[in-house]
Amino acid sequence: MFKPLLGLAAALLVAVPALAQPTDPNKLFPDSRIVVRDRFSDEIVGKGKDLVFIPGLAASRATWKASAERLRGHYRLHLIQVAGFAGEPARGNAQGDILVPTAEAIDAYLVEQRLTPATVIGHSMGGASVLYLAQHHGDHLKKAMVVDALPFYALVILGPQATVDRVRPMAAMMRDSSKTMADDAYRGLMKPQLARMAVSDASRATILDWSMASDRGVVGRALYDDLTLDLRPGLADIHTPITLLYPDDVPVGAHAGAVDPLYQAAFAPAKTIALKRIDASAHFIMLDQPQAFADALDAFLAQP
Repeated sequence: MFKPLLGLAAALLVAVPALAQPTDPNKLFPDSRIVVRDRFSDEIVGKGKDLVFIPGLAASRATWKASAERLRGHYRLHLIQVAGFAGEPARGNAQGDILVPTAEAIDAYLVEQRLTPATVIGHSMGGASVLYLAQHHGDHLKKAMVVDALPFYALVILGPQATVDRVRPMAAMMRDSSKTMADDAYRGLMKPQLARMAVSDASRATILDWSMASDRGVVGRALYDDLTLDLRPGLADIHTPITLLYPDDVPVGAHAGAVDPLYQAAFAPAKTIALKRIDASAHFIMLDQPQAFADALDAFLAQP
């Protein structure tokens, strides 16, 4: 079974003071406020209870645009953009690890801004960041929604026998090759894989644009982090209520029910994580099935 980031894999084979950033390439709303930190920026829009959204690998905060437009009248939204992704300058992510330091920086920001205990929604690698926060800073989370992420991404590539030691050489090769791949080669290898990420041609084109605008070195190191971070041992200790949405992948070639065992087995130790499958969808559930995603998000937000 293939998951969306395999397409990217094939293609790749400390807070600073808030600054104004009027030319942010991912700014969604003219009346929003952008706060810049070393490893991410936050676009703040709307009024009401605070919600925090984290996009995935090489993705823009525009992943959440439809949700933001719909919810901004009732919530104050914090739309995170990871530094180095989708045209955002790399800043503190220009070197070294990405996933855990960025998750820690987001947590520190939530505390600094008095947003804790926070309600956080994360997609893909952003979802892995949420799982990390639930294990290491669970008292800072009120509840969370994870959209198509696993506690150990290498399960997708190596199956149930996956270990960090087994996946590390492959992950390192992907990380290192990303530094030298020419744009044309990168684009050419990405295009055939986009069908595994989203259903419509328009969504695939958007995702490709985000990838092409991303810092190749940051993406490679972030993918390495995602592949080698095994969060399974801490699942049983999570106390945060988490809703996990996952796609059926039928539009990208899976047969009905094929992906259920993967998610059920991966999250079996987690007593506070409720799984919900969204049918007729690929990895970007919010783009493929916007109404089903909106309904699931509203049901999650209605929970205490």
